[in-house]
Amino acid sequence: MVEIIAIRMHNRIIEKSELIINSDGSIYHLNVIPGQVARTVILVGDPDRVEIVSSFFDHIEVKIQNREFFTHTGTFKNKRISVISTGIGTDNVDIVINELDALVNIDLKERRIKEEHTSYDFIRIGTSGGLQTDIPVDSFLISKKAIGFDGLLNFYKNRNEVCDLEFETELKKALNWNPLLASPYVVDASERLVKLLSGPEMIEGNTISAPGFYGPQGRVLRLDLLDSSLNERIHNFRYKNLRITNFEMESSAIFGLSKLLGHHAVTVCAIIANRASKTYSNDHYAVIEKLIVTVLNKLSANTP
Repeated sequence: MVEIIAIRMHNRIIEKSELIINSDGSIYHLNVIPGQVARTVILVGDPDRVEIVSSFFDHIEVKIQNREFFTHTGTFKNKRISVISTGIGTDNVDIVINELDALVNIDLKERRIKEEHTSYDFIRIGTSGGLQTDIPVDSFLISKKAIGFDGLLNFYKNRNEVCDLEFETELKKALNWNPLLASPYVVDASERLVKLLSGPEMIEGNTISAPGFYGPQGRVLRLDLLDSSLNERIHNFRYKNLRITNFEMESSAIFGLSKLLGHHAVTVCAIIANRASKTYSNDHYAVIEKLIVTVLNKLSANTP
């Protein structure tokens, strides 16, 4: 049973400025209407990757594009699935998760929260950089915890109810966290989805979602870093036999917003680079395609 943290004020009418609906009845950014999105949603960052995922579908019923948000809905081995691109970063994820939730849990015509809650399964398929030398390039990693360096969840009430507060405290202490930076938050993936997608081909890990690709992940081009030894401390961090395994840019918001809104979420990534060993995949497109097929087969095997 998913604990729904979101406060339901069923009699409140949501103002037009807060929930923007297009003239055709679709929601503002995603440009989709209720019913066009399946309850199982694969989230990808790259809009071009939507076409790759849906190319494996047996049938496609919906194709919608607006800005960086591409939505394809279809069936794979009798399992109805949507694949949606978020673009890069947790700011875009804030849009996608909130608007997808609104499609099923808000009456868009009446602008009221529905009495009956509907839950999604969100599965992010992405690429990532490993932070430990024993995580090889071209491997698959499933994130059991997402660590947000982005600060997004801190804007929402009840964030402490869905976060691992002890982990956060130990992390900030070990990393000598600079108060100029957003306070990190730590959220667990859905246990059910982790169990569904785990297997001998998956490395279990704990993932940092960074608010940028360069400085926030310790890359140096022409700008020096505020803290040049931060990645080393991240590499060495241990808490209850847990370690931090990889960097990416979306999972913390997906996990956090999903927990607050009563959905399930998990991330699986292809490790296409290893920051510790300074290696990079020779053909990451093939690795990602293999990961996509692996996930689709696991999801279809769970078809009711």
